[in-house]
Amino acid sequence: MKKKITSLLLAMLFMVTNICLGMSKETKVAFDNELAQMVGDTGTKVPGLGVIAFKDGKEVYSSFHGAAIIDNENPQNNRPFTRDSRFRVASVSKMFTVFTIMQLVEQGKLDLDADVSTYLGFSLRNPHYPDTPITVRMLASHQSSLRDGKIYSIPPQMGLQEFFHRDGSFYENGAHFAPKGQEPGKYFAYSNLNYGLLGTIIEKVTGERFDQYQKNHILKQLDIKADYLPSNFSKKEFTKLGAVYQKKDASGIWNEKGPWRATHDGYPQGQPAKDTVALQNPYAENFQDTYSLKDYVPGTNATVFSPAGGLRISCEELSHALSMLLNDGTYKGKQILSPASVKTMLGREWIYDDKAKNGNTYGGTILSYGLGIYQMDGKSTARFCKDTEIDLVGHTGEAFGLLSMLAIRPNTKDGYVYIMNGEAVEEDEDARSAGKFSNNYIWAERLGDAICRHVFIH
Repeated sequence: MKKKITSLLLAMLFMVTNICLGMSKETKVAFDNELAQMVGDTGTKVPGLGVIAFKDGKEVYSSFHGAAIIDNENPQNNRPFTRDSRFRVASVSKMFTVFTIMQLVEQGKLDLDADVSTYLGFSLRNPHYPDTPITVRMLASHQSSLRDGKIYSIPPQMGLQEFFHRDGSFYENGAHFAPKGQEPGKYFAYSNLNYGLLGTIIEKVTGERFDQYQKNHILKQLDIKADYLPSNFSKKEFTKLGAVYQKKDASGIWNEKGPWRATHDGYPQGQPAKDTVALQNPYAENFQDTYSLKDYVPGTNATVFSPAGGLRISCEELSHALSMLLNDGTYKGKQILSPASVKTMLGREWIYDDKAKNGNTYGGTILSYGLGIYQMDGKSTARFCKDTEIDLVGHTGEAFGLLSMLAIRPNTKDGYVYIMNGEAVEEDEDARSAGKFSNNYIWAERLGDAICRHVFIH
């Protein structure tokens, strides 16, 4: 009799727990199966993926599939994709740069509307608008009139002026400046170089190297051991680093039936030497040599640390930042950012105006932007949910084959993070990469919609 009562109580507890968590066992199994079907070797499959989802402020779901490391020659070196597997998450990194910017604003060390020239130590103006200051806010919201060109991360011994002066080694015939008609503060165009400048400003204000300041402040405050340089990791933490894969050979020829090739962080020869960095330029993959940081001077050129996209972080660690945003800047009882700073980041600094044509929407995937974060409205071409209108705000990442995202539902405590670490077919060039109901890529669309169906509206 006691056994029956105990079993009944346990069953009731299980049911109550799942009701509270908002996900039944059947839903979890269905979601797991859907994610598992996304992993494979050809077509629009991915080598590995991970998801963590929150509802009402609590984690309600997590699932991890596939591989973090694929060694075609030595399969014994293969490693599974886990909760703690770290990857270079591309542009999701941008929000971590802005977290620090907002902390420095709160401390009175930075002014969002100050001329960046006052921090950088040299005059920075778009030559087409010589009388218009470029501000910190413009950099963070991609309204600065600065452009990437082909190369936006340069060797550590060079200063940022190399991008902007006519005799600079990376001037690229003025490619880093927008043309006339795209005035600073009035036109949106996504540019990773903006965040290289923000990282340099952080160095100027703090006197510390960007990667080290991030580790000792915002990342440490969020209980995150992520890093911008693989060479910085301890041996233990380095073993958690996964690679990013594509199905193209060293000459850039795609073959989805060929082997996965690591485009980033494969490291078959082991961990890079301490205090070295490999430049990261997705638009110019042939310009990615390794450099020593021994003589680097903080405040001269933080593009080398890739504040725009170079953070190596896990799904678990991303969920800490997610929790902080869902709780108005508080993480585990600690106030990391003020509610006002979070509100500012999540707000709309720029909104696309179809009549004014005041920005580049990147095929309708970015229609408004805040500070290091943008909005994906449920009715728009940027949406991630097919049949239900669900607004999201956060950031996606896409580079070298990786796809990532951290997003929350405004005015709720719901959100999610995901990482996918490769693609077998080429984005844009292969028709299969296009989404079916939005203008997002098929991989992001599938995963985002699955989260909406199984977590948010189930």
